[in-house]
Amino acid sequence: MTSPVAAVTGAAQGIGARIAEVLAAQGYQLALLDRQPIDNDDALTFAGDVTSEADVVAFAGAINEKYGRIDLLVNNAGIACISPAEETPVALWRQVMEVNLTGPFLLSQALGRQMLAAGKGSIVNIASVAGLLGVADRAAYNTSKHGLIGLTRTLAVEWGGRGVRVNAVCPGWVKTPMDDASQSEGAYGDADITDHVPAGRFATPDDVAQAVLFLAEQSFINGVTLSVDGGWAADGSWQSLRLGARSR
Repeated sequence: MTSPVAAVTGAAQGIGARIAEVLAAQGYQLALLDRQPIDNDDALTFAGDVTSEADVVAFAGAINEKYGRIDLLVNNAGIACISPAEETPVALWRQVMEVNLTGPFLLSQALGRQMLAAGKGSIVNIASVAGLLGVADRAAYNTSKHGLIGLTRTLAVEWGGRGVRVNAVCPGWVKTPMDDASQSEGAYGDADITDHVPAGRFATPDDVAQAVLFLAEQSFINGVTLSVDGGWAADGSWQSLRLGARSR
């Protein structure tokens, strides 16, 4: 039996790199896309921009030429944006929408066509807890992730009956280079996150990667948003109650 093929975007570092490692360990052949160089001699690596329709079409063609199939697409590439709504430049808003929402649409469209032709496939979108809640100073980012969840549900409805499942993972705060950059700008500190999360820690890239693998392998889960946030979105406590619950 031919090994399944997974495409992962934003695979050069952080969550995307760990997703690729976990999938490879489970026997997936990999096609990896990033604007940065990708260090993986065992995979098809492709330098491209998820916002470019030409790059996405070329990536899909390269996958078909090398492997002749596509079984899983993980739309992981994304960018952060921490800016008060009234101060966010329109150009920055559009850039965030292009990367975080238009990119997944283009990839889903190009590779989804191949999956639909084969009558099977799975797409997992990396959304965010910010796609489920409002988080201050993140109007563009939050909106893009809310939109990605909407895209997930719509494609699940359109394509589920034709053999293609579409789901989303919604991580909380994850220790990655993106988090390091946000903290270096003074946006928040570790305690701002760990004090809020009932689990008392950041998520790790592996937490997210294992959730992706779970959704990829479950044949009847379609259209879900799986929170991987340590309980962030479930916690309606005020701060003293939240922290007091840990010390009882």
